[in-house]
Amino acid sequence: MAPHRKSRPTRTRTGIRTPALATAALTSVALFSQTANAAPSTDDKPSLEEVEKKVGDLYRQAESATEKYNAAEEKTAKQKKRVATLLDDVAQRTEKLNEAREQLGSFAAAQYRAGAAAPDTAAMLLADSPQDYFDQTQLMDRLTERQKEVVDDYVAQRTETAQKRQEATESLESLTQSQSTLKSSKAKVQAKLTEARELLAKLTAEEKARLAAIEKEKQEEAERRAEELARQQAAEAEKKRQAAEAEQQKQAAQEQNADSSSTVEAPAEDSTYATKAAKAIAFARAQIGKPYVWGATGPDSYDCSGLTQDAWKAAGVDLPRTTYDQVTAGKTVSLTDARPGDLVFFYDDITHVGLYIGNGMMIHAPKPGTYVREESIFYDGESSIHSVVRPA
Repeated sequence: MAPHRKSRPTRTRTGIRTPALATAALTSVALFSQTANAAPSTDDKPSLEEVEKKVGDLYRQAESATEKYNAAEEKTAKQKKRVATLLDDVAQRTEKLNEAREQLGSFAAAQYRAGAAAPDTAAMLLADSPQDYFDQTQLMDRLTERQKEVVDDYVAQRTETAQKRQEATESLESLTQSQSTLKSSKAKVQAKLTEARELLAKLTAEEKARLAAIEKEKQEEAERRAEELARQQAAEAEKKRQAAEAEQQKQAAQEQNADSSSTVEAPAEDSTYATKAAKAIAFARAQIGKPYVWGATGPDSYDCSGLTQDAWKAAGVDLPRTTYDQVTAGKTVSLTDARPGDLVFFYDDITHVGLYIGNGMMIHAPKPGTYVREESIFYDGESSIHSVVRPA
């Protein structure tokens, strides 16, 4: 067995360091070296990469909250209309009910003058139904057919009015809840955006420059990927054209009177879609440069789904308000089969959408602090793309 040797103490400028202290110092150095890249300063300031990721996450969370806000706003608007309609209906029914009540009172008075029991208006109106009152006082058999119709009408109107009042009450309660949800969603959006702005405000000029350089690199990579997709789509389109041409030539050869000079034409449905898509794209292109504002639907500013909704509206197609509903408003196609006019959705929670214009590019309203612009669909990486939908 090797002889036991005591660790020799080491010296520092301040004196002698014990072996235990030396070990602790080495451990600290090791831990510092592992975290140096992530936190170069001693005040626990996050690295630029951490800030970038955090800001990106906050913007996506804000966009998610924005779509929830849009949904709540749309629901609230519909409920307001319904409540207004119900209240108008209740008012009209109440007026008719009062008129019917007056007629019933006049019938009772007439029966009294004819020698029947004295009318008790309170008893008549508080009875389970006016007909019950007339039955109890043995007046029903003395009424004319017209008077009986008025009694029946009064009973029906009173029941329907009570039901409408109940519907209006429930709708008002639902509206209040929706308005509360709307307020909560708005607060969440504002909180996320404020936190993102505060993080960015703490960056130094050098860090902002580095962040801009990182964004530029991402943009260049996105554009490269878009060009690659454009080549794939062109090759796929050429294959389909050749296949269609070969099929047409085959059919022409089988027909004695076939026109040998016939050309391949796009199906009528493809032509119709292309025409509508061109109108949608033209509208979206005219909005380039307008600011992103959460919850905005134009004409001076837009959020992502507000832009796509207005673009396709210009082509005569009504899309739902939110990304959650727009993603189901058409046929899902593969990325390589994407055509100008299609909607490209992003992220697992489907919180962003852009209008595809071909060659791997789209027009979209990116996020707060930016403007409607043309950009690669790979602006946030290929993995961020959720699906492609053809809306018409």
